[in-house]
Amino acid sequence: MKRSSANISNTRSAAIPAIEAWSFAEMMKVFTDLTKFRITVLVSFTTGLGYILAANELSFTMFYVIAGIFLLAAASSSLNHWQEKNTDALMERTKLRPIPSGRIEPAGAVYVSLGLLISGSVLLLATTNFTTFAVGLFTFFWYNGVYTPLKRKTAFAIIPGALVGALPPVAGWTAAGGSLGDGRIWIIAAYFFIWQIPHFWLLLMLYGSDYEKGGFPTLNKIFGHEQLKRITSMWLVGNIMTAMMIPLFIYINYLPSFLLLCAISVWMLAVTFRFLRSQAERKDIRNTFIAINFFTLLLITILSIDKLIKVF
Repeated sequence: MKRSSANISNTRSAAIPAIEAWSFAEMMKVFTDLTKFRITVLVSFTTGLGYILAANELSFTMFYVIAGIFLLAAASSSLNHWQEKNTDALMERTKLRPIPSGRIEPAGAVYVSLGLLISGSVLLLATTNFTTFAVGLFTFFWYNGVYTPLKRKTAFAIIPGALVGALPPVAGWTAAGGSLGDGRIWIIAAYFFIWQIPHFWLLLMLYGSDYEKGGFPTLNKIFGHEQLKRITSMWLVGNIMTAMMIPLFIYINYLPSFLLLCAISVWMLAVTFRFLRSQAERKDIRNTFIAINFFTLLLITILSIDKLIKVF
């Protein structure tokens, strides 16, 4: 039986303790959940990668742009909690988020988002340049103003929505003085754009029925399980091929870096083909999801260290 909005609101209000009664650990747990901390940290890594690849020398500007983009990404995540509070309450994987679980009022999430948005914007304007600030602000509005509402309209929302993950390295690049017209940063952006699509569709294969509970259109209603496995596998291959194109655009300074890039790409191809041949059970999907994320972290690490060694 569905509860009325009033009952849900009353239950939530009754469950929320007074803020002054929260311990520091409780406050930090709400904050990290509200800002989707693990995702925003990855955004920081990609921002740092963009800066490192463009910089001829390191300065505190790198830390300023990483912090500024982190704050904007955290603001975006907090606002997203407010935007999707009703659907979050319907899904198993999201019903314990801060708003539906009653740990924070909806208005509180908006206030947190506003504070983070202002802080991040001021930091970027004061320490980087207007282009970097504009890229960061555009990413915020694209995620909350375009992608989030589009998710309720079409099962293919992740394709335009993937622009959100492609832009943080661009912000890092411009903060280091790189030009938006330089093709080198766009191959990096292309990698992160493509990466998000199989990343999300693997999650969809795991939690498709949960998304449907929340009222979201899903590819599970359009494609069969086998078809979705094949489509996701092709996107994974495309992601790997994009990674292998990076040396054509960005000069790899040391041979071991190139060999490592080749090695992890071969490994990820093997993972992908193993997934394609599998029955795509939950274990297969989960292992592939972990692998593509680990592959991306390794890629960021290899490219960053290769350039940092040269800079130092």
